[in-house]
Amino acid sequence: MTSSPAAKTRTTGTQRRFVFVLLEDFTLLSFAGAVDALRLANRQLGHDAYRWATASEDGGPVTASAGIEFHPDMDLGELHHDDIVLVCGGIDVQEHAPKKLISWLRRESRRGVAMGALCTGAYVLAEAGLLDGRRATIHWENHDGFAEAFEDVDLTRSVYVIDGNRMTTAGGTSSIDLMLALIAQDHGPEVANAVADQQIYTTIRTDRDSQRLSVPTRIGVRHPKLAAVIQAMEKNIEEPVSPARLAADVGLSTRQLERLFRRYLNRSPKRYYMELRLQKARNLLMQTDMSVINVALACGFTSPSHFSKCYRAHYETTPYRERGSQTGARPET
Repeated sequence: MTSSPAAKTRTTGTQRRFVFVLLEDFTLLSFAGAVDALRLANRQLGHDAYRWATASEDGGPVTASAGIEFHPDMDLGELHHDDIVLVCGGIDVQEHAPKKLISWLRRESRRGVAMGALCTGAYVLAEAGLLDGRRATIHWENHDGFAEAFEDVDLTRSVYVIDGNRMTTAGGTSSIDLMLALIAQDHGPEVANAVADQQIYTTIRTDRDSQRLSVPTRIGVRHPKLAAVIQAMEKNIEEPVSPARLAADVGLSTRQLERLFRRYLNRSPKRYYMELRLQKARNLLMQTDMSVINVALACGFTSPSHFSKCYRAHYETTPYRERGSQTGARPET
């Protein structure tokens, strides 16, 4: 397991403070899961090995995407050298990353403060340039847009990533996995396991686990060849592979592949592949500033007019109207 910025706690017995920077519309589950893991660790240890505080840009109230208002403990004041900052993001994260916050993160990182992000908070760290050349992760719905916007980040699909003094999580319950990893490094796996038991968290994931369900589980079909074809489709969005090639790669004829898709998914391979490409296109339109033409190219459409036609047939609107009408309505994470 990668060494963490909290690793010294186990040997020195020092108290560690986490500062959770709450962005507007942050995801409550990620924040609550992380804090509760720290609380339960203190309970198991019998003393306050961990402390935490909440912060916002100006110290004012912040509302989670669930509609619950929080009154942070502090504004963006100067941190203690041993603090760990965790930026808590959620929906519309691009709109909730003010320049003051970006500058503060850069300044504190230069002072050696460890930085992390829960859910879409990774976008803010990347915008500040703090993930350049690092491994990182973000919620799968935001993966495509993030990858296009920040090419210098080694983006993964892991549940969480610890790279030096940078930590990122995929959202949802992945913040629990990150905290359990830090607690295990600080105080041993027995304490982390006890915390997981208290949370009724029966499967502790590592940084090698993928955040999404397997293809068979996701589509509700356990057919190995069908799953292999769908995985190939998902990996080849920008340069689509022909159904004949997909079939041949798993030892099927084109007709056999057609029958498999009709039987289990009630659509043709071509239709299913098109839906995957259009789904990615919609994510890019809502999460990035890429031109419609570049979105089309990134999703395997060489003709903008063909892209627009397919998009309208599937979503009943054009890519241009989608971008205008969907401002402020990105997928929730």
